Amino acid sequence: MNRSNSRRGGGANLPALRHHNASLVLDLLRVAGEQGISRLELAERTGLTPQAVSKITARLRAEGLAAEAGRLASTGGKPRTVLRLVPDAGYAVGLHLDRDELTAVLADLAGTTVATRTFPLDLGAPAAEVLATAAHAVQTVREEAPRTAPRQVFGVGAALPGPLDHRSGVLHRVTGFPQWDGYPLRDALAEHTGLPVVVDKDTNAAALGLALRERAEADFAYLHLGTGLGAGLVLGGAVHRGARTGAGEFGHQTLQLDGPRCGCGGRGCIEALCLTADARGDIAEAARVLGAGAANLVGLLDIDRVVLGGRTVAAHEDAYVSGVRAVIEERARREGVTAAVPVTVAGGGDRPVAEGAAQLVLAPLFGRAGEDGGERV
Repeated sequence: MNRSNSRRGGGANLPALRHHNASLVLDLLRVAGEQGISRLELAERTGLTPQAVSKITARLRAEGLAAEAGRLASTGGKPRTVLRLVPDAGYAVGLHLDRDELTAVLADLAGTTVATRTFPLDLGAPAAEVLATAAHAVQTVREEAPRTAPRQVFGVGAALPGPLDHRSGVLHRVTGFPQWDGYPLRDALAEHTGLPVVVDKDTNAAALGLALRERAEADFAYLHLGTGLGAGLVLGGAVHRGARTGAGEFGHQTLQLDGPRCGCGGRGCIEALCLTADARGDIAEAARVLGAGAANLVGLLDIDRVVLGGRTVAAHEDAYVSGVRAVIEERARREGVTAAVPVTVAGGGDRPVAEGAAQLVLAPLFGRAGEDGGERV
């Protein structure tokens, strides 16, 4: 991964993080939390020599990323110094650009959200207006960092409806807003903010954030029902985007050939059926349709869990969870499966997308990025 100060990619210009081993050490410090971890244990868990760990931790301390957290009781030798991550040594901004609203968060190195703001947004407005709103949101949450902190911001993660190319940061024909096709959002937003920018689909960002927050190892699907419907997939310990960032276009499966027109141009898509039912107040039907799609996804991928999110779900959480669960359980009974896949809710409305967008910047700092740019969780 390129960790230069280029505006065209995520990451931070930190000498201590230029080496993969340093990222591994930093990740263990993050996982250890406030109680910290000793150099000896760092060496044992990374496979590095104690000398290498000492050099790395010295650089991390010099950069202000690590600090002493006390000493372990002696077992006959010199007491061991315990080190911890310094969460407020840096931040990342996460943006969720929805069709009608922008949510911005500021997250510290531990992934804790320290500031949240919401702004009206018209994704169909001219690009200059959308960018101005996004840049203003970035500046607003940056100013809300704790006064005692250095306020170093490593970058901006921007999440929005797809399709798009997360590697180049170029949008394609965003559902309902085809005028964005071919727009280089990553580079344009970097110019407006003066920070490195990473762009990804809203559902991918949310799935990443949930996986890192819960430290989950099981495969799961995050289904986001808000102004649209999509899926974020965590498979085999990584966010699954597909070869062209096209994975997770869950909402545009056709369930009814002669159904209502969808924003994608098709008919009878799960998204259109769900949102139409919800708009007329038939939440049970909306949940049943969503459950049918979720059951298909479970059967196709054999995932371990389904997580629901988004503002439409948040307005009727219990109804959506119970409705989706009922469909999945009924399918499991038909197939003779003894334990149906659990259905949970992410909570927080649209906020998990913005929080996950910040993790698009932070995760690579802790060595959680594969060779294809996909994050390990």
